[in-house]
Amino acid sequence: MKKRVSSSKDGTGFEPNAAPTIGLLLALFLVALGAACSSDSVKGAPPQGDPAIPVKILVAQAVPISDTTEYVATLKSRDSAIIMPQVEGQITEIRVHSGDRVSPGTVLMQIDPTKQQATVNSQEHGRAAQEANLAYAQQQYDRISALAAAGVVSRQELDQAKSALDTAQAQLKSLDAQVQEQQVQLHYYRVTAPSTGIVGDVPVHVGDRVTTTTMLTSVDKPGSLEAYVYIPVERSSQLEMNMPVQIVNGSGELIADSRLSFISPQVDNTTQTVLIKSRIANNEDRLRNLQFIRARVIWGMHQGPVVPVIAVSRVGGQYFVFVAEDQNGKLVAHQKPLRIGEMTGNDYVVLDGIKPGDKIIVSGVQFLVDGATVSPQG
Repeated sequence: MKKRVSSSKDGTGFEPNAAPTIGLLLALFLVALGAACSSDSVKGAPPQGDPAIPVKILVAQAVPISDTTEYVATLKSRDSAIIMPQVEGQITEIRVHSGDRVSPGTVLMQIDPTKQQATVNSQEHGRAAQEANLAYAQQQYDRISALAAAGVVSRQELDQAKSALDTAQAQLKSLDAQVQEQQVQLHYYRVTAPSTGIVGDVPVHVGDRVTTTTMLTSVDKPGSLEAYVYIPVERSSQLEMNMPVQIVNGSGELIADSRLSFISPQVDNTTQTVLIKSRIANNEDRLRNLQFIRARVIWGMHQGPVVPVIAVSRVGGQYFVFVAEDQNGKLVAHQKPLRIGEMTGNDYVVLDGIKPGDKIIVSGVQFLVDGATVSPQG
């Protein structure tokens, strides 16, 4: 007898447990399809645009600006004396040190006077001999004058005696002048200070042989100085007496105010410059003779814009600033090159690149690019 085997399939041909699995797969497919459509719709949506960058804006104003030029100047003292010997010889004594304060007539150095002293002694002995000759000529003249009055000697002998006396007197005067000259020359072997001041560097030593071109030292009197400035000949026509001149240090800080006191009528043939001078009061002794310093010549005044230092950037040696300009109803930052001049306080003087009324961006510059939209704050 055959055993009947029952079928596990229904009329659809699928197993009963397979229906839930099919439904789950269908649901996942629909979810994926919806996500794909949603993604396509987002990609097709129009962009909303970049947000405006908040910045601080300052309107450029025209302010009075000094038209100035800085030059390297040399300070020189009118009361500074370079000490050089007036005679040749060997230094036997140096009585001062650098930095000593001296008064007029103070002995600074001694040059060996032995040879000159011998010359003076010889001249004095010659004068003594001539004094004896003059005394003899005087006696002869007196004797012959008495004899001539008595008629014993002729007029000719009297004239000869008178001539001998005159010659002896003239020779004595000549020797007196020579002795005095040699004594003055002897005085030069003692080097003295010409005025009150401070002894400078002493480059010579005892035993050195010096000539009339040897620098022994200097004596500087504290006080006013003169700034020697050389101006290019192209600008010499703009020079006027009493023009303002400012003395500044390396950081641009003002040291002293002055006025133009001298304009050279000649042009230096080598440098094609014109020498000008300005007197400087040095009451606090902040400046020194022969010191290099900066002299700022003020040519005049003009109106021009300035920009804060924090608004200026420098790229490859060129200065730039961002200016906010209206474009389609919004503010857009544009980078503009600048040609700047001197600093006045915390601002640069602008020679070219912007004009009064331009909107200068002074904050948030590091976040800007050319064409970025900005929004004024504060």
